[in-house]
Amino acid sequence: MAVDIDIVYTGDLHCEATHRPSGTKLVTDAPVDNGGKGEAFSPTDLCATSLGACLVTTMALVAQRHGIELAGTTVHVVKEMVADPRRRIGALRTTVTFPAGLSVSDGDRALLEASARACPVTQSLGPLVEVPMEFRWNG
Repeated sequence: MAVDIDIVYTGDLHCEATHRPSGTKLVTDAPVDNGGKGEAFSPTDLCATSLGACLVTTMALVAQRHGIELAGTTVHVVKEMVADPRRRIGALRTTVTFPAGLSVSDGDRALLEASARACPVTQSLGPLVEVPMEFRWNG
């Protein structure tokens, strides 16, 4: 399934993207360490955000099929940039924290963790991007 997204460069290192199906808009800015003002997500910040949202959404889809509610689960992503041989994302380190009191079997934990590691964004990242994932089960 294809989705159309329109992006307009608005000047001063800012872009405005429009998600055609919903009309939702977002803006980006270059990061401070690369000449921007850091007034919005940078394009690489959106990549990190996409990873976190994708892995928790993928887990939630699997959880729904198994009668597990993941509301309150949080994802923290640390984006690490590298400059050698050129500027790129070097690592997206994620920590998934499940809500206190969530009770799931060891088998369901393994299933949910495997689904996160297999989310579409993770599978779309190249081999040069490290994607370590930590799962904190507070139950």
